[in-house]
Amino acid sequence: MDALSCIRGRRSIRNYKDTAVERSLIEEVIAEAALAPSWKNTQVTRYLVIDDKAKINEIAEKFTTCFSYNGGTIAKAPMLVAVTALKGRSGVEKDGSFTTKREASWLMFDAGCAVQTFCLAAYEKGLGTVIMGIFDDGISEYLGIPEDRELVNLICVGYADEEPAAPRRKSVEDLVSYFE
Repeated sequence: MDALSCIRGRRSIRNYKDTAVERSLIEEVIAEAALAPSWKNTQVTRYLVIDDKAKINEIAEKFTTCFSYNGGTIAKAPMLVAVTALKGRSGVEKDGSFTTKREASWLMFDAGCAVQTFCLAAYEKGLGTVIMGIFDDGISEYLGIPEDRELVNLICVGYADEEPAAPRRKSVEDLVSYFE
């Protein structure tokens, strides 16, 4: 699949077939996601894969009370990936000072690049994904996320059981301006 077809075809998938995703396949996706750019090549993004259906259901039930719709989506997924990023590296110099006024917020930028690359690689390999950022406090502790990492988002992964239409997008004219 060429890059533009992948970009144009990938959708947020919220309904999945009851088919397990092989660990070797998700490792291939993560290997591709590792090619995403990062601040000074710090490569801060890490992935915690949950493929135990009982644990996925527990996460759906206990850690999405702030937005139960996400819980329903998680419960349908055969695999959940918790995306984390190492703190104190993106945007931070070796002496601990910040490179820019954005300080350590580059962590989210780096993770975002990796997450989009992850989702495109998954799509190219026949998997559906949806990125979720709304979940309850306490999930990091439940997942055992180390103190030196920040939980960025959750990604449901599986074989799509739906083919959603492309959502309407803004025109180029709405998105671009030129400094002259």
